Amino acid sequence: MAVDVIRLVQGDERPFIILSLTDDITGTPIDLSPANTSVSVRFRQAGTAGVPAIISCQILAPATQGKATFNFTGGVLNVEPGMYEGEVVIDFDGQTETVYETLRFRVRENFGEPPEPEE
Repeated sequence: MAVDVIRLVQGDERPFIILSLTDDITGTPIDLSPANTSVSVRFRQAGTAGVPAIISCQILAPATQGKATFNFTGGVLNVEPGMYEGEVVIDFDGQTETVYETLRFRVRENFGEPPEPEE
């Protein structure tokens, strides 16, 4: 996984992030097609031990290609500006695999809504 910083704006619900999950040794895509397989991202402020927000991912077809996507619905980005991190977790019907590399995010402040025009 790339270690670039994903830039986001406070309060947004997009963009959709696409994860490409591969085996570190072989470089082949991780097969996400077995029944009851799910992918999620634990999102929290960098350097804290705070309880992370859990973001469910959608596995993209064909699942054998190891791709999943997520966005930030449900107010996930209603946070203070700053650095955040994400931990990708794959659940193979109760057997967990956590991706070693973390995602890095920078959230900047939203400018807010423009004032209503005066009449």
